[in-house]
Amino acid sequence: MHCCNHEHAKAENPVPTLQPSAAGTEQAVLLIQKMDCPTEEKLIRDRFQHMEGIVGMQFNLMQRELTVQHNLASVDAIVTALKKLDLDPIVKSDTLNLMRDGLDEHHDLSGDYRISPLKWFLMGISGVAAIGSEIVAWSTATDNSWIVITLALLAILTGGMDTLKKGWIALRHFSLNMNFLMSLAVMGAIAIGQWPEAAVVIFLFAAAEMIEAMSLDRARNAIKGLMAMTPEMATVRNNNGEWQAVAADKVGLDAIVRVKPGERLPLDGIIVDGQSTINQAPITGESMPVAKQIGETVFAGTINELGSFDYRVTALQSNSTLARIIKSVQQVQGERAPTQRFVDQFARYYIPVVVVLALLVALLPPLLMQAPFQPWLYKALVLLVIACPCALVISTPVTVVSGLAAAARHGILVKGGLYLELGRKLKAIALDKTGTITLGKPVVTDMLPVGNGNPDNLLRLAASLSQRSDHPVSSAVLAWWKSQASGQILSEVADFEALTGRGVRGTIAGVSYYLGNHRLIHELGICGLELEATLDAFERSGKTAIVLASDTAPLLLLAAADTIRASSATAVAKLNALGVKVVMLTGDNPHTAEAIAVQVGIADVRGNQLPDDKLAAINELLAQHACVGMVGDGINDAPALAKASIGFAMGAAGTDTALETADVALMDDKLGKLADFIALSSKTHTILIQNIALALGIKAVFLVLALTGEASLWMAVFADMGASLIVVANGLRLLRAV
Repeated sequence: MHCCNHEHAKAENPVPTLQPSAAGTEQAVLLIQKMDCPTEEKLIRDRFQHMEGIVGMQFNLMQRELTVQHNLASVDAIVTALKKLDLDPIVKSDTLNLMRDGLDEHHDLSGDYRISPLKWFLMGISGVAAIGSEIVAWSTATDNSWIVITLALLAILTGGMDTLKKGWIALRHFSLNMNFLMSLAVMGAIAIGQWPEAAVVIFLFAAAEMIEAMSLDRARNAIKGLMAMTPEMATVRNNNGEWQAVAADKVGLDAIVRVKPGERLPLDGIIVDGQSTINQAPITGESMPVAKQIGETVFAGTINELGSFDYRVTALQSNSTLARIIKSVQQVQGERAPTQRFVDQFARYYIPVVVVLALLVALLPPLLMQAPFQPWLYKALVLLVIACPCALVISTPVTVVSGLAAAARHGILVKGGLYLELGRKLKAIALDKTGTITLGKPVVTDMLPVGNGNPDNLLRLAASLSQRSDHPVSSAVLAWWKSQASGQILSEVADFEALTGRGVRGTIAGVSYYLGNHRLIHELGICGLELEATLDAFERSGKTAIVLASDTAPLLLLAAADTIRASSATAVAKLNALGVKVVMLTGDNPHTAEAIAVQVGIADVRGNQLPDDKLAAINELLAQHACVGMVGDGINDAPALAKASIGFAMGAAGTDTALETADVALMDDKLGKLADFIALSSKTHTILIQNIALALGIKAVFLVLALTGEASLWMAVFADMGASLIVVANGLRLLRAV
């Protein structure tokens, strides 16, 4: 479990890092309960790099998962090779046979590993024997009496056999790792007659592994706790109209599920009967319950607080919003953040340097100065124990995963340590208006016929075109028509076309009609002075003007107003206080955009922005600032989101596209979480720097003590264990962040 030399597959390594897809290859996912640090990763890489048929590998140490792409006839050769390394893998899934050992690809056993009662008992014996050997040696002033040797051997056999076995495996595979170094130190201590030292060293190292395992499990299980929030059973209506309990993972799409007060929802869905208030904290991080009515979306894992309701299932359990959140975070745990990559590279060169230094310490004084060999050999052994950068290597993944988990618990889904670290560098954020700053649900406020046509008929034509569009303004027009219509039906629309950033066009009863914004009317060349004045008046008051027109003339003028989110002004103020420039990019007209911007406190406003215009704006901001964010809906703003340093999706709960494409997804509709994300990023960076300083500082102190003869073997192990626990505990503080 203790960490050591951490190497990635480099260009010279025949086995590359796993690629997203590789034609003609198979893929296997293996759970390796004994693999959760770079020591095991390096062993596996060294073993597989020359193995025929292995195409690529990806390691997720926090989840103890190894994903292998291969050209083998079966995964048996991979399993056999891992067993020879004493790693005992379980095949979770493989593309040759998705079901293996009773598991499927969604099942997660990485938390099933537990320290057995026998292991605790043997460690107890080892500790008593090791301390006993020290006491006897101290009281008798001899390290080589039969009692001391017997107690030391008992401590080594009961507490250290796993370490010695791993050390032998490392030696056989020419892998310079902590188990090898520790085994060498113990054997060296025995060779020079330091039996009590050998016993205490092996016991402290084994104890450190156990304590570290328990500490790491807390970070590892931070996201897994969400899994327990989904009930195993659901109350489903069968074909006879009767209600019966069914396993949640067996419930199909469109099934009707009933939820009683106080129950957790087993699946995602849409309410079809009843209403209630629901605690959505597992999904959005909101502390207050949200009222839900017929037609509204509900999520698996959330808590029904008051009424009873029935809902139609819209996603299988394995594909619920909660399941996708968990899967996303678990996937990015295997990706290394910038600081972690730096630490890994540092560790790659650090150990060989210290090993060479230890050899020089052991050999040069006796050879050049005729100094006694044994004391200098002992100092060299202490240096070898200190050499392991356990605390340094383990501090970064624990800190990053804790930060990711803290964010997810509060409704901020961060798609990797890269973005978590990058957030603190944000100097400019571009915000889409509709659905981001505003609610995205405008309502029609004005209707004005421009010509002599029948207003009701013209409104019906506008609604017919709106029915074919999913734009919020089109929805407002359609809703307004429904509230005004009395027995009318919509017209059939032919040759429908969406005009990006302008509106829509279609043919009704052989006549071509347009429904669009101010810009479209200008492009058609039919915007007269009187209409221009009316449009300007609407837009200056913060309303969006929509015009129904034919090829030759405007016919009907509508105005819609969007509602600003209650949190928008506060969120912008928080970002400004952090020194982040806020820019509004919207496809709406400049007057409307300016009116909204004034209300929320944004100075830089850009209207009439097509997708390409937003992309150009992001490029402009990137030329001025090293790190730029873009906030949008994850679909219409895709080019700008992709170009920005960090793309944020607003209101991503239940939206597949947003969860898959955004770098950071704000699961509720609160812009204020942008400032929370930046604050979490800053805190994560601070703790990463603290942990690196602690790990290197403690190593530096004990290296000096070792060279001056003030540090013993057991002190070195104790310092190494202490440093690891300190940085793990410091990293876990992030679980309370946000």
